[in-house]
Amino acid sequence: MKSTDYFNLAAFIAIVETGSFRKAAARLEMQPSTLSHAMRTLENRLGVSLLHRTTRHVSPTEAGQALYAQVAPAFADIAMAVEHINPFRQHPAGTVRLSVPRMAAAHVLAPRFREFAERYPDVTLEISANNGFVDIVKEGFDAGVRLGEHIQKDMVAVRITADFCDAVVGSPEYFQRFGIPQTPHDLTAHRCIGWRQSSAGKPYRWEFAKDGQKINVAVNGPLMLDDFELMQQAALDGVGLAYSEVTQCSQYFESGQLIRVLADWCTPYPGFFLYYPSRRTSAALRALVDTLRV
Repeated sequence: MKSTDYFNLAAFIAIVETGSFRKAAARLEMQPSTLSHAMRTLENRLGVSLLHRTTRHVSPTEAGQALYAQVAPAFADIAMAVEHINPFRQHPAGTVRLSVPRMAAAHVLAPRFREFAERYPDVTLEISANNGFVDIVKEGFDAGVRLGEHIQKDMVAVRITADFCDAVVGSPEYFQRFGIPQTPHDLTAHRCIGWRQSSAGKPYRWEFAKDGQKINVAVNGPLMLDDFELMQQAALDGVGLAYSEVTQCSQYFESGQLIRVLADWCTPYPGFFLYYPSRRTSAALRALVDTLRV
C-alpha cells in the first residue's frame, strides 16, 4: 500500500463519520478541496464508488460501507497505539474539542479553566457551548457533556457533578400577585417561562413525580427561552415562574429574591457527565477527565 493511501483512507473515514466534506475537513484541519481530491484518488485506485454525494449529505455506497467496516477499527487501533507512547511524554499535548450545554460550560468547566491551563499548558480546550443535542462523533468532537439520563449506552461516561434536582421558582412579587401553585396541575393557570431546546421542535414539558405518580405539564406564559440563566433572570424580575435547578438558585433562596414551590414534586436525577467514544481516548482527554471527575 502506498503511503498516500493511509491519508486517503483517513479522509474517507472522517467523511463517512461526519456525513459531510466540510465537517470532515474541519475535523482533519484541512480544506474540503483536499478531501475531494483524496476521495477521487482513492476511488480511482480501488475502481469503485465509495460515496453517494448530494448537495446536502454524503453517505457510503455498499462498497463504502464494507470498506469502512474493515478500515475504521484498524485506524482506531493505530490511533490507540500512538496514544500508548504518551506515558513517555513529560506532558499531555494537543487539542480537545468539546460540545457542552451552556450551563455546564459556565458553572462546571469555567471554574476549572485556570487550574487546567496551568497544569496542562500544552493542551488546548476548544469548547462549543450549545444547548442542542449534538452527535459528537458526526460533528468531530472528542467528547461532550450531557445529563446522565441522555447519554447513549455505547459511550464511556464519567460523572463530573453530583445529582441535580429541579425547582419551580418565582419572585415574592410574583406570588403576591398570582398566588402559589399547590400542585403541578395548577401551573396551567400561571405565567410560566417556557424552555425550548435549540434542536427540539416542541417546548419542554415540566416534569414532576411524587409517590409513584408522574406528571408532565405543558406550561404557557409570556416568554419562551433556550437559556437557563435568562429564565432565571426573568423569574427574578417577576415575569413568571421558572423551572430551574436547585444549586443554580441557592443564592437567591438565601437572599429571598426567589421562592421555591412544589418542592415535594421534584425528585433528584443524575447530573452532568463527560462522555466520549471509547476508541478516542487521547492523553489530553484523559487529563481533562482526571481534572473534572467527582
